[in-house]
Amino acid sequence: MENLIMALGWVGVFAPVALGAVGSSIGCSVAGQAACGAMLDVESGYGKFIGVSAMPSSQVIYGIVIMFTLNGIGVTMKSAPGLFGIGLLTGIALMYSAIYQGQAVAGCINSSKNKPEVFGMSIAPAAIVEGFAVFSFVFALVMGQGITA
Repeated sequence: MENLIMALGWVGVFAPVALGAVGSSIGCSVAGQAACGAMLDVESGYGKFIGVSAMPSSQVIYGIVIMFTLNGIGVTMKSAPGLFGIGLLTGIALMYSAIYQGQAVAGCINSSKNKPEVFGMSIAPAAIVEGFAVFSFVFALVMGQGITA
């Protein structure tokens, strides 16, 4: 039983970066596909489409910082349950926010290819989704401070 608890603690340490990477990969892929499609329909402005399609990559960066923070606490029998809970739930939040941010960016790209003047306003939903990733990032950092090794 002790080995299982320790293993779950390690899962919690690495879950934010792993799940953040999965979500970022999916989100960037969705947005990137929309950017590629938009470039077929417009004569200029390719850079902004490619630039915003990278927005979902930030969630893996948050996951890396959280992983290092949780790893610094140390996995012990006492800390493992907290590490597992914080790491797994934060990782899931990062994964979903990256996926949905990619979909929001795809919507921005699709709307602004036909009406370029709405680009700034249409990126707002993707920025709002980013805010939820930041909330989970801060949550993990603050809650992680309460775990004792």
